[in-house]
Amino acid sequence: MAASAFGIVSSADNTIHVEGLHDYRPIGAFSFLGRFRVIDFPISNMSNSNINRIQVYVRSRPRSIAEHVGSGRHYNINSKRGKIQLLFSENSSSRSIYNNDISAYADNLDIIQRMHQDYVIIAPSYMVYKQDYRQLLDEHISSGADITCLYHKVDNAREYFRNCHTINVNRQKGVQSIDKNLGTANNKNILMDTYCMKRDTFVELVKDASWMSSMYTLADIVNIMCKQMDVRAYQHKGYFATLTSLEDYYHASMELLDYDTASDLFKAEWPIYTRTTDSCPTQYYDTAKVTDSFVSNGCKIEGTIENSVIGRSVVVRKGAVIKNSIIMAYAQIEEGVHIENAIVDKWAHIIHAKNIVGEPDAPQYIKRNDTL
Repeated sequence: MAASAFGIVSSADNTIHVEGLHDYRPIGAFSFLGRFRVIDFPISNMSNSNINRIQVYVRSRPRSIAEHVGSGRHYNINSKRGKIQLLFSENSSSRSIYNNDISAYADNLDIIQRMHQDYVIIAPSYMVYKQDYRQLLDEHISSGADITCLYHKVDNAREYFRNCHTINVNRQKGVQSIDKNLGTANNKNILMDTYCMKRDTFVELVKDASWMSSMYTLADIVNIMCKQMDVRAYQHKGYFATLTSLEDYYHASMELLDYDTASDLFKAEWPIYTRTTDSCPTQYYDTAKVTDSFVSNGCKIEGTIENSVIGRSVVVRKGAVIKNSIIMAYAQIEEGVHIENAIVDKWAHIIHAKNIVGEPDAPQYIKRNDTL
């Protein structure tokens, strides 16, 4: 059935801001586990579900997403029928209340209406999960619902998933309302900002939301329509992370250093595609000691690394110690530096600051291109 659906990859709501990292790129372009970008997950889910027409919406700082996604050939999309389109919003001010998902869809409504597929699957570029959208589409069609939402049951909503939406579901899996997670309870149904509906239904929702309020998002209009339409919920099982805060991004990366957790997300039969970077293998020197870590290619490791994610072409000098941290591509960590519970952005050079230590629930962030 999935051949009859096209895909939309949406941008994060402008109420979401990930401290530091977000200043340079949208969440979809964040490096994840050293070799991926966050946007690789929704596009790979679509590609593996035989969805070959994909629209990627970019609402601010488009360069890094445009560079990474490019023609989309590396996502194994059918080259004859398939196509990835990057679509932009007329309002590119990153923190403007008017720069939301509905305004981006409204700006490109003619392109959406020209799609030949009867159904649309909308997925976010700021969440990490694995899902066969063919199952979601089949369930949606067989239920006869107007809209089907993907959700995930969590028991740690007080600590994590802040700023995410939650859904209230009745016994028949009907969605009664959509709210914001305010951290008031641990057990919540987190809306994965993933929807399945007819293309024509989607077009009407965009028009209705634009007419009602310039501030309305897709979640807002679906919440209103819960009273008038048949909105159903479909439960997701397996690994799920939202990257809507620096703490959530750090927590998700550390969580996936556990082999069993990572094995749940990465399956040989469900590859996560990304743009490959050709560089030499990582060199480990005699003084290197690395345990429980993801280390990307092109690195030079002379120091100690424990339970950390190391991006491409990172240099870690002799005597340097990195624990429970994320070091992004091209960073250089000089001799004798101790880094713990920290996120070091690309091209940072740590020389004189010998002790950079954050807390597991409040990681330290080092700016891109910074010298310390």
